[in-house]
Amino acid sequence: MSNDKSQPKKSRSNSILNGIEKAGNALPDPALLFIILALITMIVSYFAAQANMSVTYDGVNNKTGNIEPITVHVYNLLSLEGFHYMVTSVISNFSGFFPLGTVFTVVLGVSICEGTGMLSALLRRAVSKTPPALISAMVVFLGIMSNIASSTGYVVLVPLGAVIFMASRRHPIAGLAAAYAGVSGGWTANLLLGSNDPLYAGMSTQAAQMLNPNYIVQPTGNWFFMIVSTFMITLIGTLITDKVIEPRLPEYKFTEEEHSVEITQTEKKGMKFAGIAALIYIVIMAVLIVPKSGLLRNPETGKILSSPFMSGIVFFMMLFFMIPGIAYGFGSGKIKNSKDITKLMSNGIAGISSFLVLIFFAAQFTAFFNKSNLGTILSVNGANLLKDIGLLGLPLLVIFVLLTCVLNIFIPVDTAKWAMMAPIFVPMFMQLGLTPEMTQLAFRIGDSSTNIITPLMPFFVMIVAYFQKYDSESGIGSVVSTMLPYSFVFLISWIILLVIWYLVGLPLGPGAFIKYVI
Repeated sequence: MSNDKSQPKKSRSNSILNGIEKAGNALPDPALLFIILALITMIVSYFAAQANMSVTYDGVNNKTGNIEPITVHVYNLLSLEGFHYMVTSVISNFSGFFPLGTVFTVVLGVSICEGTGMLSALLRRAVSKTPPALISAMVVFLGIMSNIASSTGYVVLVPLGAVIFMASRRHPIAGLAAAYAGVSGGWTANLLLGSNDPLYAGMSTQAAQMLNPNYIVQPTGNWFFMIVSTFMITLIGTLITDKVIEPRLPEYKFTEEEHSVEITQTEKKGMKFAGIAALIYIVIMAVLIVPKSGLLRNPETGKILSSPFMSGIVFFMMLFFMIPGIAYGFGSGKIKNSKDITKLMSNGIAGISSFLVLIFFAAQFTAFFNKSNLGTILSVNGANLLKDIGLLGLPLLVIFVLLTCVLNIFIPVDTAKWAMMAPIFVPMFMQLGLTPEMTQLAFRIGDSSTNIITPLMPFFVMIVAYFQKYDSESGIGSVVSTMLPYSFVFLISWIILLVIWYLVGLPLGPGAFIKYVI
């Protein structure tokens, strides 16, 4: 990719990265990992019960709703009663797993937008109208926004980033880097809510209810922070692309056939239909929400928080994607009848089949871990230990962000990591005065920052292939060395933003705050 002087560095970086890759590959598949964790939970619950382990903390009584001292003992999963519980609760553990329904519902809507080609057309439309001077900013921004459809950006926008830069007579690898930085590094930034937000919120809710059975984390729990992060990551990603990445790339010979980012006439017609449908939907929602007597406001207080709208926001998110998607499909000819709509939904659900397998085993581990009370005991004792050593507030959050960064190198699947970490850290940090939304946000910052440099990330091989299309000598080291400036600066910038947010005491989202008061 570059001259001979850079080759030794490339070899050394490959050596280190290969070591990381081998260590990460030694870990079991996430589904198997949850089985192992469930088995470990059973064994530990047996010995902890024999030792009569227990803990007392101030919490919310599930029956009275009052705050009072609550004592919990370890539940022995290997007792006869525990064995009966495990074999009879498998189905209910899965069907009652909070993230299952939320993700399934949102995917029904997103799959129509994606399957009809609406998302791809929107991205290309936005780029075609962008002045050349703002191309980098637009690519990074669209990468961030593509996260509303989960991993669609990896498949659609990253290769499109190279095409966009080539159309502007700029180095295609710089376009790949900018798009990849937005899609993967910008995972904790967006102006809209995406399919990942209900998933995180569901896991955080189940973890929080270990201490407070009435606590619910909404998908909007990190929304305000995400909105500000969108502009920050777009600005930083643009500066790094233009000032650091592209100047270091060797001259590119534009010998390939020019690609077009223009959309077709049928796509334009579809977008017109989608725009009209989206506008009608927004107007109807505004009529139901904006007036103080709106039907979706709280009927007793008239507020939006704790209202039918907030309780049903996952359903309204689904409609936000589904209605314009269907309109686009009919306008572009991709949808001809109702069978096409259900087929697109089916394809979308098929696309998350691996997630459903993972979540089945994650649900069992979470249920067994909660039933054993080990999470509560570990969280309370861990919180007391952190209090004793004085590790609270901002220092604790920053260390948690850095811990997540390191774990992400070896366990890059964000949902798998949060399913493992939430039952421990959410209640622990609640004991230390931090809300589940705050803990979730700190996790998401650490996870996003190192997404783009871990070779074990599921789409990393695809990214390497994209790089090799424009430089046959590119490999793992080339991709990581290119993306490392984004990762480092994103992390530092997010930590600074987190510190400012914490000190000012800004809400993280609607009704979501930093400090938790029992």
